[in-house]
Amino acid sequence: MKKNILIRNAAAIMTGLSGEKARSPVSDIRIENGVITEMGSGLRAQPDEQVLDASRCVIYPGWVNTHHHLFQSLLKGVPSGINLTLSPWLQAVPFSYRRSFDEKRLRIAIRIGLVELLRSGCTTVADHHYLFQPGQDFDAAAILFEEAQALGMRFMLLRGGATVTRKLEDHEKLQQATETLDQMLASVQATAKHFHQTGPMAMSKVAMAPTSVHVSLPTQELKEVARAARSMGLRLHSHMSESVAYIEHCREKFGCLPIEYLAQNEWLGSDVWLAHLVHLSPAEIKMLGETRTGIAHCPQSNARLADGIAPAPALAKMGSPVTIGVDGAASNEAADMISELHFAWMLHRAQAGALSRARPEGHGEEGGDATTVEQIIHWASQSGAQMLGFDGVGHLASGMAADLAVYALDDPRYFGLHDSALGPVVSGGRPHIKWLVCGGRIILENDIPNGLDLERLGMQAQAEVQALLAMQS
Repeated sequence: MKKNILIRNAAAIMTGLSGEKARSPVSDIRIENGVITEMGSGLRAQPDEQVLDASRCVIYPGWVNTHHHLFQSLLKGVPSGINLTLSPWLQAVPFSYRRSFDEKRLRIAIRIGLVELLRSGCTTVADHHYLFQPGQDFDAAAILFEEAQALGMRFMLLRGGATVTRKLEDHEKLQQATETLDQMLASVQATAKHFHQTGPMAMSKVAMAPTSVHVSLPTQELKEVARAARSMGLRLHSHMSESVAYIEHCREKFGCLPIEYLAQNEWLGSDVWLAHLVHLSPAEIKMLGETRTGIAHCPQSNARLADGIAPAPALAKMGSPVTIGVDGAASNEAADMISELHFAWMLHRAQAGALSRARPEGHGEEGGDATTVEQIIHWASQSGAQMLGFDGVGHLASGMAADLAVYALDDPRYFGLHDSALGPVVSGGRPHIKWLVCGGRIILENDIPNGLDLERLGMQAQAEVQALLAMQS
């Protein structure tokens, strides 16, 4: 049951908005029936309100993670894939282990990933799940929604899958049965009918998300899938341009660049966002900007797999919505939003500095403002919610859903900050969360999700990892 809540005395409030509205001048937030009804200073408590004292704390909007693979939460640091680039890593880790995920193991992996995200201040998760095949004896989509609902989070299923076997999977130990196009579309339609909510402040949504659209579907099916999704009112998502292999494949098979291939097949637009987008030509960046196609920027995974650095600031300047995704824990062993944002904030500054040139050949030192804290927060909150289609969610203002994190910067990592509002992003680490609120419900208090035994979850994870190791030996 939702309670009316008054949060008082915050040292700072970051709204998730861009520009001058990124930081609120007030200290208090009033929540009624899951909605922020008032923001001010010195607000007086009403008789029916639960009062939370946020003294010496900072308040941020709940993070919106726009691209994840929750099943990979039991595949962290797999030795056989730790020093590989994307293509051989796919073969060594997710493709090698995916047959091992029965209903029990999948549920535990999902729970681990969601709790890791919760404890970083994340309230909305879009999970790109692609372990779907004919004859599966459990409903993976239902499990994902059930686990998110149990923790009180907003959840979007990015319904992956394929109708063809890709070259990387063309090995007996790696192959997985594929769906027919009719099976995929029928399954997506049934899942959407059950779980996809419209209107303001929805808690669950579905998107059409063939795993890597240039290799997961034959060309003749791309337009049909895009049109089917739009007829159902669903958005489109896929991996794209993550490594140079995408360029090599599209040049060889289609005679064009990856984004050009998508443009030819109705896979660009304001209802489309693509994970990674690391390797783009200037023409492709322009095309994405003009069509308002978004990016799920996953900088830590891209660095971990030696993919490179996505041109997120350039895409933002051209008009593409930039959002943040942590990607799977098998290629980002710190699959939480705080570490992702800290890295994103630093990465583009480092890149800009590396490209600077001494005078008179260049402009001297530059790049310190390549990404700002306010911009990073905006990407990971309002921009993400808008890209996923969660109306009324994503930033802190009267009339918006009460999705927020109250961070207590009580660790020495944050001591000495001149501007505490910046602490969660610039100092990194994992700040102590006093309260995490989603839709007006307190879903985490003092770092502990409601009703969850973290010690037991850790023991379950350890047991499942040992079982996976035994299966691979």
